[in-house]
Amino acid sequence: MSDYYEILGVDKNASKDEIKSAFRKMARKWHPDVNKAPDAEAKFKELGKAYETLMDDEKRATYDRYGEDGLRNAGFNTQGPFAGGFGDLEEVFNTFFGGGFGGFGGGGRRQDPNAPQRGDDLRLDISLEFEEAVFGLTKEVKIDHLETCHTCNGTGAKAGAKPETCKTCGGSGRIQQTTKTILGHFTQIVTCPHCHGKGTVISDPCPDCKGHGRKDVEKKVELKIPAGVDNGSKMRLSHEGDAGINGGIAGDLYIVIHVNDSPYYRRDGVNVYTQLEITPAQAVLGDTIRIKTLDGEKDVSIPAGIQNGEFVKVRGAGVPNISKPSLRGDHIVIVTVKTPTHISNEEKALYQKLYELQMGRENKVSMKDKIKGAFK
Repeated sequence: MSDYYEILGVDKNASKDEIKSAFRKMARKWHPDVNKAPDAEAKFKELGKAYETLMDDEKRATYDRYGEDGLRNAGFNTQGPFAGGFGDLEEVFNTFFGGGFGGFGGGGRRQDPNAPQRGDDLRLDISLEFEEAVFGLTKEVKIDHLETCHTCNGTGAKAGAKPETCKTCGGSGRIQQTTKTILGHFTQIVTCPHCHGKGTVISDPCPDCKGHGRKDVEKKVELKIPAGVDNGSKMRLSHEGDAGINGGIAGDLYIVIHVNDSPYYRRDGVNVYTQLEITPAQAVLGDTIRIKTLDGEKDVSIPAGIQNGEFVKVRGAGVPNISKPSLRGDHIVIVTVKTPTHISNEEKALYQKLYELQMGRENKVSMKDKIKGAFK
């Protein structure tokens, strides 16, 4: 199994800046445009997986504790950002760092608007019932996203038509703009407003996408939600976001899970808690009571002499561990001894008799203590 720290050449306490720096260095070494070794592409994809995992605090913590299998069991996508392909090295650096070869935030080359560009990520919030989150499920959802127009294959041009050189900028994608101010005339180079930096315009646009090369499409996505997810858990589906531009890879779809409260269970980590009311007689004598659990009804034994607020456990009847579903928490039953407020005459007589017996016993104990004290 791959060691993500070893792939990047950093130690396990490396900071995010150190991880970024290592990724830039290793990306230059292993990108298939630069390295023609047969295994360069596979190593570059592994590099992307390592970087993506270690730069995400939640994923890094899960990986450190459980490894790559733990990431999969926790519902994270482990294919990495380059599973569906990748652009040239310039595009990779633009995508991850917002700049070209020039370094972090400093003087990178102007991004070519005709180069492949990664699509936008999307977010979808979904609600689950308590039991659905506990046991997991497969759920089909609908999303609206941008897909590459199949009519024009993303070119934006009508069949048979070709983009034409922009007359405003002469194909450069930029124009010189002069602004008059009280301090004089200032000239600067800006993106051409007519072709938006592409250098070409589409005079005969595709009728389906209106020349954009992408169009809004409603799509069904199947979500495999693992057992044990909790309120606020996140999942990522690679390349299910908006389609890229100019052949760029699609963005990702992020799923944020919201779990509805249960009227019966209260969850704390992998344990669930419920309340159980019993009578004073049951508390004194003990009893076997059938209760509702996540696995159906079960009998629990209430030990004789249990006190108000104490609890009994149904072991292994709680929530599955998201990293290892075969391990489950406990169902903890908190006992409340309820004092009756309405009793029959017969019950009242019995309570009176019990009271007299208990008080008589306490008086005898008190008298013995007094006798012992007299002979000291």
